[in-house]
Amino acid sequence: MKKSVVIAEKPSVARDIARVLDCNKKGDGYLEGNKYIITWALGHLVTLADPESYDTKYRTWNLEELPMIPSNLRTTIIKKTNKQFNSIKRQMNRSDINEVVIATDSAREGELVARWIIDKANINKPIKRLWISSVTDKAIQEGFKNLKDGKQYENLYHAAVARSEADWYVGLNATRALTTKFNAQLSAGRVQTPTVGIIAQREEEIKNFTPRKYNEVTFKSNNGINFLWNDDKNNSRIFNKEQADNLYNKMNNHTAIINSIEKSQKKKFAPQLYDLTELQRDANKIYGFSGKQTLRIMQQLYERHKVLTYPRTDSRVISSDIVPTLKDRIKACSVSEYNKYASKLVHKTFHLPKSVVNDKAVSDHHAIIPTEEAVFIDALDTNERKIYDLVIKRFLAVLSEPFEYEQIKIIAEVSGETLVAKENLTTKLGWKEIYGEKQSNKGSNLKQGQHIKGQLLLKEGSMSPPERHTEGSLLKAMENPARYMEETDQKMTKTLKAVGGIGTVATRADVIEKLINGRYIEQRGKYLHLTKTGKQLLDLAPEDLRSASLTAEWEDKLLKIENGELEKNQFISEIKSYTKDIVQQIKNMDETFKHDNITGTKCPKCDDFMLEIENRQGKFLRCKNQSCNHKKNVYKNTNARCPNCKKRLKLYGEGDGQTFTCVCGHREKLSTFEKRRKKHQKSKVSKKDINKYINNQDNEFVNNPFAEVLSKLKE
Repeated sequence: MKKSVVIAEKPSVARDIARVLDCNKKGDGYLEGNKYIITWALGHLVTLADPESYDTKYRTWNLEELPMIPSNLRTTIIKKTNKQFNSIKRQMNRSDINEVVIATDSAREGELVARWIIDKANINKPIKRLWISSVTDKAIQEGFKNLKDGKQYENLYHAAVARSEADWYVGLNATRALTTKFNAQLSAGRVQTPTVGIIAQREEEIKNFTPRKYNEVTFKSNNGINFLWNDDKNNSRIFNKEQADNLYNKMNNHTAIINSIEKSQKKKFAPQLYDLTELQRDANKIYGFSGKQTLRIMQQLYERHKVLTYPRTDSRVISSDIVPTLKDRIKACSVSEYNKYASKLVHKTFHLPKSVVNDKAVSDHHAIIPTEEAVFIDALDTNERKIYDLVIKRFLAVLSEPFEYEQIKIIAEVSGETLVAKENLTTKLGWKEIYGEKQSNKGSNLKQGQHIKGQLLLKEGSMSPPERHTEGSLLKAMENPARYMEETDQKMTKTLKAVGGIGTVATRADVIEKLINGRYIEQRGKYLHLTKTGKQLLDLAPEDLRSASLTAEWEDKLLKIENGELEKNQFISEIKSYTKDIVQQIKNMDETFKHDNITGTKCPKCDDFMLEIENRQGKFLRCKNQSCNHKKNVYKNTNARCPNCKKRLKLYGEGDGQTFTCVCGHREKLSTFEKRRKKHQKSKVSKKDINKYINNQDNEFVNNPFAEVLSKLKE
């Protein structure tokens, strides 16, 4: 009997597919059933070969040997996952296999993961594609009933290869050129460098900001309503102090008269559903999560718990085929505090606007929403619970009635001057009830022509400079970078908007993490600051690499490759020419680089001075000499907690002498800590054991009275 090999991106997804398709026979790196063999990658198993594989001269970084322009880039098997690659290759080569099913993530990069494996293994069997947005049993079953012809995705693969090869040519050459030219570890790329530029531009806006003081005249009526003076253009701020004083003196000690009361009924709909960037922004703003942390949590909720749909999406709407499944999704999340609101929606007939359902606005995947799989709320850890809460509340809010209120505008007059007060009276809470807002019907009893008394105040204020970027606001800026480009034209702006800015929803958080670890930007509290290294990078990097327009140009062409309108080889030919240009620009530079983190410590290998580098991982010393690059650890930031104050511990030293240290003064050898941890673990029931037990129970166990007991068993 002929079978199909199914390639998933990760073992967890492969196990889910295998369970649904009854593939229970375990093999070395695969699971087998009557019709399918399920195997898996571990992320990328194949990648582009390193420069030294083309020529031994590239083993050392030398400016004179640049640019590196191999005629055709080769792929290579990643050594540490070589065993899994060979396992997949053996299964695909079996005589009873008649086709390969790609079941990696349904996106450009997922296509690349599988196709590189298939190509490297020289497999020429027919290809089918599983294209799904969640890994629930139902989604997998439906997906395998409707497998796509792999030929439909060949152009997507070509675009993925083109993107990868272009980044190799430009990124590796620019990084080696800058590093060797200035004897400093400088990394440049079409996404990283413009991102540093966004931070730099905000720094300039703050630096050049001139604060302006202003005054406002307010009138606090005796019945508690606050009025604000407005001129005939509805401006309230007065930048001339003398004018403000004169106005105050003119109006003071006079009674206000109500000229008019305008009322209008208003509706406010819930914000759109989450895409990954918007979710990362809210998680950063509300919980202080980094973008990478949010994505990692989302992956757990998608792959392990299967309660949320595919995370790496840039769509904030759903497609029309999802609408019939909405009630099943509502039932799946009808637990805990959500049940009160979900129960109102489960019998509702939905008439959703284009801001919610829009087939044309869905890219590879729809917005992040719950799956049809019931959630076991106590199986989620604290951080998973927070992200789940954000997504579910937004999902229920979008499906709920709009928030309705009466907007009241009261216009009064004092000494011929206009005072304005605005009030909003809630008439229906709608979706805002989900977020804990309470009904408020407090309103005024003022009438037209009424005389009111109160206190006149002259308040001074000052215009604030722009706020520094947080990780959340930087993610948003990367999504829409047009305003940060020195020169923008309509075509570039349109392209950047169409492709979703610089980077992708899946890579932006990693880019920010790399920039922090590379000391181009640094985090102080919740704000991101430009470092001296970052400033120098922008001064030294070729102009094109500093602009988001390069990504716009690339993505415009990559989209054409996806749509079959441009040959991949033509694009790569242009990239090679561009690479030669930027390397020559760097070679011709006369500038120098100044390290701002040199220590008095000498390198034990080459006797040059060491640089002190601190990032999220910890602190270490690295030799200033790039050809040496010797490193020595100072301390590592860990997730281990102090037994006294419960704060995170730092791990100092190397080898047997490694010691945990806390700000409270606690010190503990690593060996002692490990003994204490093992003893503690033996006395506790692990979360893994709890989840294993739960998964073996019938569905009616979900959210039953035992949940409360189990939730108290912690690691």
